[in-house]
Amino acid sequence: MNRPDTLEHAPLGRESAYPERYDAGLLYPIARAANRAPLGIEEGALPFVGEDEWHAFEVSWLNARGKPVVAVARFRLPVDSPNLIESKSWKLYLNGFNQTRFDSRERVIDTLVADLSAAAGAPVSVELLDVDDEALAPRRLPGESLDDLDIEVSDYTPSADHLKVGVEVVEETLYSHLLKSNCPVTGQPDWGSVLIRYRGPKLDREGLLRYLIGYRQHQDFHEHCVEHIFTDLMARARPERLLVLARYVRRGGLDISPWRGTPGERPPEPLRLARQ
Repeated sequence: MNRPDTLEHAPLGRESAYPERYDAGLLYPIARAANRAPLGIEEGALPFVGEDEWHAFEVSWLNARGKPVVAVARFRLPVDSPNLIESKSWKLYLNGFNQTRFDSRERVIDTLVADLSAAAGAPVSVELLDVDDEALAPRRLPGESLDDLDIEVSDYTPSADHLKVGVEVVEETLYSHLLKSNCPVTGQPDWGSVLIRYRGPKLDREGLLRYLIGYRQHQDFHEHCVEHIFTDLMARARPERLLVLARYVRRGGLDISPWRGTPGERPPEPLRLARQ
């Protein structure tokens, strides 16, 4: 496994002590353009709208009197930000808050917004949720599951050749919990669920499931896997409307749920699945 050039200096996969003090310099931005170019996506002419939604479940800091405070953070990076932020560096950065005093919760949010926006190159929104907030209760994906289809599979790399459509135009929401890709640096598995909502020629469900299972040995970031799925579906099925949402299982206290859609599309109400 070769380490991508864009990650040559990233902390992911390297031994490193966890910081005890806040340090914004730990954040490691990665340009999106390098991974979008092979998909034919040009900066400034994105074929989709969307966001990368992150949850951080290991967020803590000290109040002005030194007492620990804990929270769950929700971050949203805009799809047109020039950079994504590498997850291990994000975890190291957040750990730097653990022994750092802040005068208020608002000061913590302001610091997160400033640092993450600077790394992403675009405004990042931040919410801090109480750990027992009802918004964090697990929910189910809407739509119909593909996972009970009794199919034979022998291809574990993504191939758009599996994507086939009929002549009937439909509007439907489909999902699968069988999504798996691999970290592009460490090779560790990234497990997830994917939802596809579209209006257009009816997708062959067996072919769609084979296509999604094809990511099982694919190495890429979560965000780029979603963009890969979106561009393949647009090219092969040519739907009028399309939304692709992936909700990846938490690793290292962080989960990510990127979504990409045609203009006007929005994901379902905020969800957190049981595996997240």
